[in-house]
Amino acid sequence: MGRPLTRDEIIRRLAETPPLEDLLTADDLEKRRAAASGRELTPAAVLLLVVNHPREPAVVFTQRSAHLADHAGQISFPGGRVEEGDAGPAHTALREAQEEVGIDPSGVEILGELPDYHTSTGYRVRPVVGWMEPPIAYAPDPYEVADVFEVPLAFLLETANHRYESAFYKGRLRHYWAMPWQGRFIWGATAGMLVTFQRIVGR
Repeated sequence: MGRPLTRDEIIRRLAETPPLEDLLTADDLEKRRAAASGRELTPAAVLLLVVNHPREPAVVFTQRSAHLADHAGQISFPGGRVEEGDAGPAHTALREAQEEVGIDPSGVEILGELPDYHTSTGYRVRPVVGWMEPPIAYAPDPYEVADVFEVPLAFLLETANHRYESAFYKGRLRHYWAMPWQGRFIWGATAGMLVTFQRIVGR
């Protein structure tokens, strides 16, 4: 998989993101559907946090608690809806990461942002890319988060690990990205954002 991406390389490649009309993002189909329907999307933000471990960098994920009404048991990035008073996507992502996982915002360096990701459930999600030097301590909120775990960045950036799948759901054929890893099934919007991340920083 080659040498790990450095902090400076990620910053540079995020800054060089091509215009959206020239960028093939992982949710192009949902963007077209949302534009055609004219529906109002709920703004949200998530934190794609890279932890710079000495052996290899890794990305932080949460597994949502099974009792939640939305996306129960699914794997996601820390994050959530934009709230009144949030100063921007980075503020939302850091606030939610602290509330859900106990990540100290003062230890996170914001490297940049990815294009908005439109979900089939009606959210417009801004992925915020952060960088953190270890050690990192997690204190998950048990109401929202069943588990916190990390996946090597190199695995997530390897296109051979990206699977494009489809299934019928509520009478419609749905297409989604998936990245199974050691018994965990990363899929849907979370996997889609990672695909977009790879297309920008892994190119």
